[in-house]
Amino acid sequence: MSCGSGRSGSCSTRRPNRAAAARARASGSGEQLGISAETLRGRMTRAEIDAGDRPGVTTDQAARLAELERENRELRRANAILKSASAFFAAELDRPHK
Repeated sequence: MSCGSGRSGSCSTRRPNRAAAARARASGSGEQLGISAETLRGRMTRAEIDAGDRPGVTTDQAARLAELERENRELRRANAILKSASAFFAAELDRPHK
């Protein structure tokens, strides 16, 4: 009988929870390395994403995205300054000279 048969006993009761097993392994290994289990689990997840074994944004992609967002902010700021300067000088040209 398959897991989706509608019985009251779900698949999780019949097969081991992979996440729980991974947390248990990370807990023991983390203690040996002197870091928390969650830190180790996060680093393992990040390594799997970077290796392409798990879906997600890689470290390189995240760094590039942050760099582009920073550059975009700088360019928007420079554009706003140039617009203000342009308006100021345009107003100067429109005033009659004495």
